[in-house]
Amino acid sequence: MILHWFMSSTVRDAVAMRKHVQRLLCAQRDLLAPPAISGVTVAINALNAAIAEKHTGKIRIKMEEMEFAANKWLKPHPHAAWRENVEVLLVALAVAMAIRTFFIQPFKIPTGSMQPTLFGVTSSPDFTKIDFWQSDRAKIENQISEQAKLRNTLTIPTGWEHVKEWFQGISYVHVVAQADGKIDKISPMRRFLIFNIKQSIWIGGIEHTLWFPPDFGEQPIEKRAGLFLDPEHFFHKGDEVIKMQVNAGDHLFVDRLTYNFRKPERGEIIVFETKGIDHPQMKQDQFYIKRMVVMPGDHVQIGNDRHLIINGQRLDASTPHFENVYGFNPATPPRESQFSGHVNGTVAQQFGLYPNLAPLFPDEQTVFNNDSNSYMVMGDNTCNSFDSRAWGPFPAKNVIGKSFFVYWPITGRFGWGNQ
Repeated sequence: MILHWFMSSTVRDAVAMRKHVQRLLCAQRDLLAPPAISGVTVAINALNAAIAEKHTGKIRIKMEEMEFAANKWLKPHPHAAWRENVEVLLVALAVAMAIRTFFIQPFKIPTGSMQPTLFGVTSSPDFTKIDFWQSDRAKIENQISEQAKLRNTLTIPTGWEHVKEWFQGISYVHVVAQADGKIDKISPMRRFLIFNIKQSIWIGGIEHTLWFPPDFGEQPIEKRAGLFLDPEHFFHKGDEVIKMQVNAGDHLFVDRLTYNFRKPERGEIIVFETKGIDHPQMKQDQFYIKRMVVMPGDHVQIGNDRHLIINGQRLDASTPHFENVYGFNPATPPRESQFSGHVNGTVAQQFGLYPNLAPLFPDEQTVFNNDSNSYMVMGDNTCNSFDSRAWGPFPAKNVIGKSFFVYWPITGRFGWGNQ
């Protein structure tokens, strides 16, 4: 029967037609009179018998008879074309949701904690990079000046160059004051599904609309553009209020299937829920992406040489998945968004990094004993990552899946090689 189905187009048409009529009969059975049900059933059985005999001529005759019986007894659907399209759409959505739940799930990286392996949203200028926590006012002023210089020297491309940069995830925000005045307010981003539709800035009572603005990640536009530095600044008509280049964060697929058959391995890049992580700064409804470094039951230290020590064994560049993380020059100080190993509290203080970067690992003698049902993770951007150095382990059940494939933007990170 299966072979005959593959070899005969008539049999395939007959099977498809029979399936359609059977579906309509089942849907209308409670509305049809007994003679109608009987008439359609007899026609279906006759077609089944013809298919079993493999007689092409008889199959065509029984198909015509079944079509006649269906037209006679079955009730026509109102708006049949719309109904069929809706059914197809619902089936497609169901298949998409099933794939998303059990196989692969899209994920967008909002922050730079995994740079340079995977990038979050970045911008130039980016006034959020200014270290206001430090006491040296001269350094703060110098950092503000550097960001302002980036803004003032930025050139926005046109034509083909602009299109080419779009495929690389690069977009631009340029707002010029249309009237004299201060910034009255900035509206929240309006979104539809996953798309940014518009955002408005009111200057001197005039609305300045950004259509389809880029994603600014966890930092709002006023923080990245430095508008918060002088909220009472008075703009004159024609002044540049915002001039900024925005680089989209990496969009990737998360493999949700593999961990159904095995547990995560050390060094793999995983996505996990933050629910249950006990830290005052941790939101409980987020998804994070980090590198798995500590397995259940491990004892971990962070050496002053910026290498992890797991159960007394030092990890290095020969450890699988850590080739890039520990491929740094030990004579080079740790730097943001560059592979610099893993920084503890002593090293953070030595190089003037954020002083509370690793409260659970203040020095290389501190040993953290992980429990038997939890994981610990750390970001590759060791100078700027809110990770297990600050909030410790999280439940193993929170793991969603592993990084699989970067599908946007089209850069050197595109593909599945970013591990």
